[in-house]
This record gives sequence, structure tokens and C-alpha cells, in this order.
Amino acid sequence: MKRIAFFAYGVACYAMFLGVFLYAIAFLGNFGLANSIDAAPRTHVGWALLIDVALLGLFAVQHSLMARPTFKRWWTKWVPQPIERSTYVLASNAALLALFLCWQPIGGQIWNLEHPAARGVMYGVFAGGWLTILATTFLINHFDLFGMRQVWLYLRGKPYTPLQFTTPGPYRLVRHPLYVGWLMTFWASPAMTVAHLVFALATTAYILVAIQLEERNLAEFHGEAYRQYRRRVPMLLPQIPFPTVRQRTKV
Repeated sequence: MKRIAFFAYGVACYAMFLGVFLYAIAFLGNFGLANSIDAAPRTHVGWALLIDVALLGLFAVQHSLMARPTFKRWWTKWVPQPIERSTYVLASNAALLALFLCWQPIGGQIWNLEHPAARGVMYGVFAGGWLTILATTFLINHFDLFGMRQVWLYLRGKPYTPLQFTTPGPYRLVRHPLYVGWLMTFWASPAMTVAHLVFALATTAYILVAIQLEERNLAEFHGEAYRQYRRRVPMLLPQIPFPTVRQRTKV
């Protein structure tokens, strides 16, 4: 019975993630929501900025703290191991929903692209970012990342085995293509307001810090294999091979 309950819990957390993922697309893209990221301001700019920064800080602390191995070792004394990842997903979903629902638009335009071609390019990059996010999670095992593999193995009575270190597809070009996808969604907007800029700057800063923490943990877990990978592959921007100019020598 416990195995079925844990599996049902994992499915519910995953279903919540899917809903939050779709809501995030609508929130950042300003699609059909009364309170999207670039909506009209409803309160004083000072209060709005304070609330938004607090919401971003709440998500950053939750998302980073609960992902650290030290914290995992501590809280799995109370949270059963098979549902540890699902509970992390649940907490992340709750923090994101709080951010989306309580977000305070600020107004004030940074840029507004009116030409249809320019807007189309921005929306294309925006869509490409979401597709990159989804694709990269499936390349590294989407269902392990969101806790479904853990509860499925437990339901079948099989022990959990950590994923092996691999570098499929875009992971051979950059170490963090998942974060590249997120950055695309944060910045690709045909209309950038002050609130959107605050969001983009804060989340970009968070990603840069999170990468350092994550890579330290990966190096500890995977050892020299990851350290060599880190030396060989750039973090976020792929290396562009420039042609070398060969000088002709006179005979």
C-alpha cells in the first residue's frame, strides 16, 4: 500500500509540474493572463519592487538549498528517500506559483518591438527556449529529474541507481544547455518592462550562482570525469571556431 501511495504522490507532483510549466509559458509570454509579467501596474512601484524581489529570493533560496547534498542528507531523515525528489518538485512548484500569482507588475517600457518580423524573431527565440528546456531534460532523463523514476522503481520493488555521467547532444557544446534554454525564455520578449527586466536580471544572476554550486557537487560526485568535462566544454556559450589565416611561404 505504501508503494502505491508513494507512486500516486509522485504522479501528483509531476502533474502539478506540468501545470506550472504551462502557466510559466503564459506568464512570461503574456498569453491570456490578467497578471502576467508585463501587465499594467496595480500598486506603488516601491512596494511592487519589494514584493517581486522577495518572491524571487524565496524561489532562489528554496530551489538551491533543497538541492544541496547536505540538506538532502538532513531532510531524508524525515522524508522517505523514494519521494525525496518528488517533494523537492512539489516545493519548487509551490514557490513558482507564489511568484506567478503574487507578482506585482511595475510598468515602464525598456523596449517595445513593433515591427512584425522583429516580434516574430523574439517569439521564435522564446519558443526555442522552452523547447530547449524540454529536450535537454529528456536527454539527461526527464523522469529522474522530476521524481517519477524514483517512485516507479520503488513501486516495482527495485533499488534506485544514480544516473551515469553522460554528455548527449548539446551537452557536448555547452555544459548547461538547460540553463541556456531558461535564459532564452527570460530575455526573449518583444516588449520588455521594468518588472520583466528585474525578473530577467535576478534570474540570470541566480543561474550564474547556481551553476557554481551545482558544478561543485557534480565534481564531488563524478570526480575527474566531470572536472575534465568542465575544462573541455564551455559553460553557456559554445566555442565558435574561427578560421585561421595561413601565411604563404616563398620558395
